[in-house]
Amino acid sequence: MTTAPTASAGTPTLPDFAPVPASALGPALNEQGFYVGRVERNLYWVTDGVYASAFLTTTDGVVLLDAPASIGGNLQRAVDQVAAENGVSHEVTHLVYSHHHADHAAGSGLFGRDVVRIGHAETRRLLLGYDDPDRPAPEVTFDDRYTLQVGGEQVELAWRGTNHAADNIYIHLPDHDSLMLVDVVLPGWVPIYNINVSTDIPGFIDAPGVALSYPWRHYIGGHLGRLGTRDDVLVHQQYFADMAESIRTELATVDPTPFFVKYGENVWAAVKAYVDLVTEQAAAPVIAKYTGVLAAADVFTTSSTLALAESMRLDLGVGIPVLHT
Repeated sequence: MTTAPTASAGTPTLPDFAPVPASALGPALNEQGFYVGRVERNLYWVTDGVYASAFLTTTDGVVLLDAPASIGGNLQRAVDQVAAENGVSHEVTHLVYSHHHADHAAGSGLFGRDVVRIGHAETRRLLLGYDDPDRPAPEVTFDDRYTLQVGGEQVELAWRGTNHAADNIYIHLPDHDSLMLVDVVLPGWVPIYNINVSTDIPGFIDAPGVALSYPWRHYIGGHLGRLGTRDDVLVHQQYFADMAESIRTELATVDPTPFFVKYGENVWAAVKAYVDLVTEQAAAPVIAKYTGVLAAADVFTTSSTLALAESMRLDLGVGIPVLHT
C-alpha cells in the first residue's frame, strides 16, 4: 500500500505546482464571494471563481442558465444586484439545465417549484431517477433542439450528441453573440481528472469543433473565473491534438513485451506498468509545452493523458494488435 509522504504525524507534505498564469484569472470577487458582470446587453454571468452561470433579464422575468451548487444563494443576489442597477425584474421564472450533474444543477431547488425548468429529455429521465429535491426534473424537455422564448428574447438549445455527459447541451444566444457549453472548454485552464470525468471522450474531443461552428464571441464554460473566447477554444483543441499525437508516438514505440515477461502470470501488473509508462512519457512534452499557457497543465495533464490513451486504444483501436493466427 502506498501512502502520501508526511512531514510529521498527521501532517501531509503537499506538492508544489506551477503558478497560475495571469491570463487564466478572472475578476475579483465581492465580499459575498461572487462576481456578476455583463456579457452583452441583458445577458449577465456570475462566478465564484470556480463555477460559472449566466442569466438573461427580460420583460417577463429572468432566465437562469444553470444553478451551480457552490454559487447557491449568491445566484439570486447577483440577479438582485443587476435588477436594482437596471430597473428590471429580479424574479427567476425559467431555469435551463445544461446537464444533470449536481455541481451545476443543485442550486436549482433554491428557486422553488414555480420556476419553469427546461432541459434535455435525458436530463429529465436521470433526475427523476435520482429523486434529488435540490434538482427538480425539468418539466419542459426536448430531444434535439428547442427554442426558449421569454419576454421577447430567445435562447437556442441543442443536443448534438454525447460529450462530457450524455445530456450535455449547447446553449446559444444568437442575439447576445454568446455560447454556453459546460464542462468542455474551461477558458485558460486544462480539464480536471480524466478529461473532466467525461462519459464520452471521442464526443468530448469533437465538441469544441461543434462549438466553433456556431457564431459567437463570448464563451461561457461553466467553470473558473473568466469568460472565454474563440482563441481559448482553439488552444484547448491544440492541447488535446498534441496529447493525442504524443500518445500515438508512445503507443507505437513502447514495446509491451518486457512488461509481460517480467510480471508473468500477474497480467494486471504488466498492464499497469506498461500503460503508466506510456502515459507518463506521452504527458511529459504536453506538460512542458502548456505549463504557463494553460493553468494546471502540470496538475491534471497526466490524468487526462491516461484517459485519452485508453479511449484511443479502446474506442479507436489505436495500438490494439489483432491476432491473425
